[in-house]
Amino acid sequence: MTISVCMANKDICYLPATEMASRIKRGDLSPVDVVDAHIERIESRDEDVNAFIRLLKEEAREEAREAERAVETASDLGPLHGVPIAVKDLLGAMEGIRHTKGAKPLENVVADHTAIAVQRLEDAGAIVVGKTNTPEFGHKGQTDNLLAGETPSPFDLERTSGGSSGGSAAAVADGMVPLATGSDAGGSCRIPASACGVFGYCPSFTRVPHAHRPNMFVAPPFFQIGTLSRSVSDAAVMMDVMTGPHPRDPFGLPDDGVDYIDATQRPISGLDIAYNPDLDGLFPIDPEVQSVVEDSLDAFETLDATVDEVEIGIEQSFDDLWDAFMDHWSVTMAGINEGVKAEHGIDMYGDHRDELPDSVTEKITEGREIAALDLGAAQATITSFFDKIQDLFEAYDLLVTPTLAIEPPSTEHVSGPSEINGRETREALGWFLTWPFNLTATPNASIPAGFSEDGLPIGLQIVGPRYEDERVFAASAGFERVNPWSDAYPPR
Repeated sequence: MTISVCMANKDICYLPATEMASRIKRGDLSPVDVVDAHIERIESRDEDVNAFIRLLKEEAREEAREAERAVETASDLGPLHGVPIAVKDLLGAMEGIRHTKGAKPLENVVADHTAIAVQRLEDAGAIVVGKTNTPEFGHKGQTDNLLAGETPSPFDLERTSGGSSGGSAAAVADGMVPLATGSDAGGSCRIPASACGVFGYCPSFTRVPHAHRPNMFVAPPFFQIGTLSRSVSDAAVMMDVMTGPHPRDPFGLPDDGVDYIDATQRPISGLDIAYNPDLDGLFPIDPEVQSVVEDSLDAFETLDATVDEVEIGIEQSFDDLWDAFMDHWSVTMAGINEGVKAEHGIDMYGDHRDELPDSVTEKITEGREIAALDLGAAQATITSFFDKIQDLFEAYDLLVTPTLAIEPPSTEHVSGPSEINGRETREALGWFLTWPFNLTATPNASIPAGFSEDGLPIGLQIVGPRYEDERVFAASAGFERVNPWSDAYPPR
């Protein structure tokens, strides 16, 4: 292939999804060429980035040919017609396609259904080009597993992409796809968004429905399906497609008319924004990260919003919240193991224990031992924290914090750093400020705030009151207009 064609393909791969869809509908771009360009990009880059567990090359090309025929014959094309996307291999089942959830014991499991969100994206015309990497069952904030290995950040291959949607975030940042699904139980969209310099969104609890089976109650009350994209507008289209109730999800929110696309054009003048850099001292923060985040806050004031540094009044210690979060997560992991055994006849805790990392089997063990009353005590702790965040939102419209306490950590760290800015921290959860807001079921985003002196991306977390997804989108889009980050791609 000539250099000029390669350059043209790279240009295609970094188009916004909204522009890509518009040009396909006008006939300016061929869906076949678009999909081919992205597959070429994946094949040239993924040996280093390892974003994909499986590439659906032939399936995507066939769908692209059908999409091209539809441009000529159909009058009503979906908002993502012909746009290639990636699907996280967790909560992203596709009928007839291997669905591993990042776990080696499940490497030969084939899904017998398509997840609601994935089906809605496909119905909107999106073309799935592959399934992205994730740690086993999304259990940690870094993306590596015993099945497919590690996914680094495209900005530095010796740094983590974050997790657990690291494969999706890395694929988006590196131009392999413009959009990808994620899931978020403790920051799994926002952590990799920060580490990979993209926009990650975790909506209000159950905005995006999911039919957990065989046990629809196994997921903790802070499990969401979200998005990874290179722009806020692209995420808005994706959310507009995926949201809305479904009869198989008993928790799904009703359709209350939320309009993500319209929200990206709304002004935020007059909004009162609370800034808290460390959640009342719960998290030590790297000074450079804090500096980049605080410098970025001027964008909101440029848009005539006010930003005040505040105390939230959190009464729990870090360990209190850690224990409450981990109790729920361990019970969930034990439930997942039972579900896999019931659905697939695979006892991961028994015959396949050596195919799982210790971090998974330890959680299953802990979950099997937690008593109901202990879980109730953890829920009381969460309730108290929830109330403090609601108190804050009675005075302020949004809360902003750093997404991560540090730059994306080295891939050599198994869980994370043991010390930040001279303070000891709990490695597994001590370096990302995301998981407390899964306990509040609130909409949360991570947007690129800037870069460290080493050229590593740093994210800003925007937290809104529950149900106020439009407000988070309006603030994110306004920030992007003032502080655009599109020239950061492709990563160095």
